Amino acid sequence: MADGTSTANASEKMATLLKEAENLKIKLEEERAKLNDINLWAVAERLEPIAFVNIKPRKVLKGHQAKVLCTDWSPDKRHIISSSQDGRLIIWDAFTTNKEHFITMPTTWIMACAYSPSGNFVACGGLDNKVTVYPITSDDEMAAKKRTVGTHTSYMSCCIYPNSDQQILTGSGDSTCALWDVESGQLLQSFHGHSGDVMAIDLAPNETGNTFVSGSCDRMAFIWDMRSGHVVQSFEGHQSDVNTVKFHPSGDAIATGSDDSSCRLFDMRADREIAVFAKESIIFGINSVDFSVSGRLLFAGYNDYTVNLWDTLKSERICLLYGHENKVSCVQVSPDGTALSTGSWDYTIRVWA
Repeated sequence: MADGTSTANASEKMATLLKEAENLKIKLEEERAKLNDINLWAVAERLEPIAFVNIKPRKVLKGHQAKVLCTDWSPDKRHIISSSQDGRLIIWDAFTTNKEHFITMPTTWIMACAYSPSGNFVACGGLDNKVTVYPITSDDEMAAKKRTVGTHTSYMSCCIYPNSDQQILTGSGDSTCALWDVESGQLLQSFHGHSGDVMAIDLAPNETGNTFVSGSCDRMAFIWDMRSGHVVQSFEGHQSDVNTVKFHPSGDAIATGSDDSSCRLFDMRADREIAVFAKESIIFGINSVDFSVSGRLLFAGYNDYTVNLWDTLKSERICLLYGHENKVSCVQVSPDGTALSTGSWDYTIRVWA
């Protein structure tokens, strides 16, 4: 009899708590609505439209034997590292198109690669579930001096150095992100909260660099505090997997790209979505996004082999970049903003300026 009473009490308590949670959600929405005083496009109406963007294909980097999955610009603004399904890492001189370093990994599908802030190391990983660091020296030495830093329980989808060569932040198919110490290989902080594969991460552009954003197959984008390991903000709105996330150069907003054929802009101060970049004619997913240095332009790589340029303030498409012969897997603006690199499943990397 006592068991029955306690079960009834527990379910009553649960019902009360659920009701309380719903009421709190309603209150939150009301507070958000108060901040929603004007639309971004209404503010941007008085701005001059961007009439013409003169971006042309300048270089084609050929050398991979399979799909290019990830690229990263070196801090020196000249070199690019690329990783591919063929299991190779290539460091390119983007000016001359020469291959300066060439590493064959023991696994295929290297889904992520990143330069360290000093430009002296590169990190990579993929279906091996690991993040591996290589010093940039001679090719033989690079392979000999490689270091496995951390291991996830599923594939590693993305990696980034948070402002120093000593730490690496990774995202994985095991639904977590992790911060690793490069020297010891120790797990410094793990980030649990997503209910689907983490597909992309990006670091806040401020000097302290204590926050980062992650996008996941659970259709959510989370802002994390790197010190506490907790989610400080979450953004929803996409109808499908979030494949890519990027901080606005101001650090006050994030852009996301999804399999639902839309990119979205979420403002962290207003705590809500403020723009959607989509057209009825666009029916393909987005794999990668990046901002121009000013934040006015958003570059997005699509599955229909194109790169779309969006005016972030007016939510209008400015132009399309054609050239790739398969889906565009990665887009990245160079550190000084003068060039754009795009990697594709057509085995090539193109540099536009």
